[in-house]
Amino acid sequence: MLHTNWKGYRTIAWFGQGLLASATLLMLFRANWLAAAALGGFLLASFAFMKLEHRLPTLFDMLFVLAALINAGGWAWDLYNQPGLYDEIAHCFTIFAFTLAFGYLLFERMMASFYDHRVLFIVVIASLGIALGALWEVGEWLSDFVVAKQIVSGLDDTISDLILDSAGAVVAAWMNIAVLEERSRAELAQKEREEQGMAAQPSMRRA
Repeated sequence: MLHTNWKGYRTIAWFGQGLLASATLLMLFRANWLAAAALGGFLLASFAFMKLEHRLPTLFDMLFVLAALINAGGWAWDLYNQPGLYDEIAHCFTIFAFTLAFGYLLFERMMASFYDHRVLFIVVIASLGIALGALWEVGEWLSDFVVAKQIVSGLDDTISDLILDSAGAVVAAWMNIAVLEERSRAELAQKEREEQGMAAQPSMRRA
């Protein structure tokens, strides 16, 4: 079974970066400056995220880049206002990926202390994601004043987005618990190997 630090996840993330770069160049070639700016912004943000952080599991990198791809496509081709579930998927998955990454980075050192208080841990991480979702809605509302297309479609749209943001945040909090368990198992296995190695050294010296 693949673990969260499988190297292939990072390869997929870099492939996603390539797709973002190609789409940005395409929009520049077509002189679609707003779309190029949106794609370029998500490209720079995801590139900086991958280059600057070194503590996250590689799975989180891949999910972060995938969220950037989804949002970049929505802005560049106006997919948010098209019929279908694109907007709903973008909201849920983006808050999931962002909460997963930033929750891990912010609470990594305290994760072990939450091990026996999982409900509290989920509430703390989910609250971070819900706050990010609220900021996203504020950003969408502000963007309606500076871009030609309408982003916010009314109160129902805002409330449904917040519900989906909250769902993504809760899933991310649960997944952080799963990653904590994987890390704990890996640390325990490493400790057992070290103890076995130390126990073998005296017998080797006696021989």
